[in-house]
Amino acid sequence: MSTQIDRPRRSALYLPATNAKALAKARTLPADVVILDLEDAVAPDHKEAARAAALAAVAEGGFGRRELVIRANGLDTPWGADDLAAIAQSGADAVLVPKVSSPADIDACQIALSAAPASLQLWAMVETCACLPQLDAIAAKARSTRLSLFVMGTNDLAKEMRAKLTPERTPFLPFLSLAVAAARAHGVAILDGVCNEFRDIDLFRAEAEQGLLYGFDGKSLIHPNQIDPCNAVFSPSEDELAWARAVIAGFALPENLGKGAIQVEGKMAELLHLEQAQRLVAVAEQIAAG
Repeated sequence: MSTQIDRPRRSALYLPATNAKALAKARTLPADVVILDLEDAVAPDHKEAARAAALAAVAEGGFGRRELVIRANGLDTPWGADDLAAIAQSGADAVLVPKVSSPADIDACQIALSAAPASLQLWAMVETCACLPQLDAIAAKARSTRLSLFVMGTNDLAKEMRAKLTPERTPFLPFLSLAVAAARAHGVAILDGVCNEFRDIDLFRAEAEQGLLYGFDGKSLIHPNQIDPCNAVFSPSEDELAWARAVIAGFALPENLGKGAIQVEGKMAELLHLEQAQRLVAVAEQIAAG
C-alpha cells in the first residue's frame, strides 16, 4: 500500500488522550501530525478511559489537514489487543505501535488490524535494543503490510542501553543513521525522537537541525512550543526551492529530454537530483496549501 512518504510530517505532537483541554487545543495548532497517546502518557488505571477518549476525539473530527494517529499500548500488555481492535475501526489515519522489536511484531499487528480499512497505516516505534540489528528486515515489511513509517523512541533506547541522552545524542547517532537508511531502502517515512527540553527552544532547534541533517522527515514533539521551530527547520528553504525549480525547469527543456545529466546554474544535475527536486517542490506546495 502507499506510504504517503511525500506528505509533510514536519511536526508530530504527542498528546495524552485523556486530556480533553489539550485535544481541543490541538485542533488549532499548526502541527502536521497529532498523536493521541494511550501508552506512556497514561497511567494503567486510565487506559480504558484514554482509549474511549481517543476514539471520541477521532469521531468528533475537527483536526483539518492534520494527520491523526493513535499510539496504542504494546501487544504484550493487557490493553494492546483491545487498543488495536478499537483503532482498526476508529477512522484514524494511522496506529503507532510501541516496542516493535522484530518483523514478527509487524506481522502480529497486521493480523490484529486485518479488519481495518486499507487506508489505515501502521507506524512503528524504533525504541528497543532488539530491533536495532533487524531494522532493515522490519522496514522490508512495508512491502507486504500496512507499515509506512518509523518513529524514533530515543528515551526508551537510552533506558534500555543505559546510555546518557545528551544534547549531542552521541550514543545514538549510529542508530539514527541506521534507521533512516533502513527506512529509505524500503520506502518508509521516518520521524526523529522527542527532545525533552521543551523550555529551551535553542537546544530544541539544534536537535531538530541535527535530525534534518540525518535525513528525517520531521520530529516528534512533547509540547506545543516546539511546533513552530520544528516546522521552520523541516520546511524547504527559499534557496532550496529555487534550486529545485531550476533543476525541474532545466530537465524540461526540449534539448535536455532523455538526458541523464545536465548543467543547471553552473552545477551538474543528474536524474536523482530531478527526483529530489520534484519531491521538495511537492512537499513545499502542500505546506503552502495548509
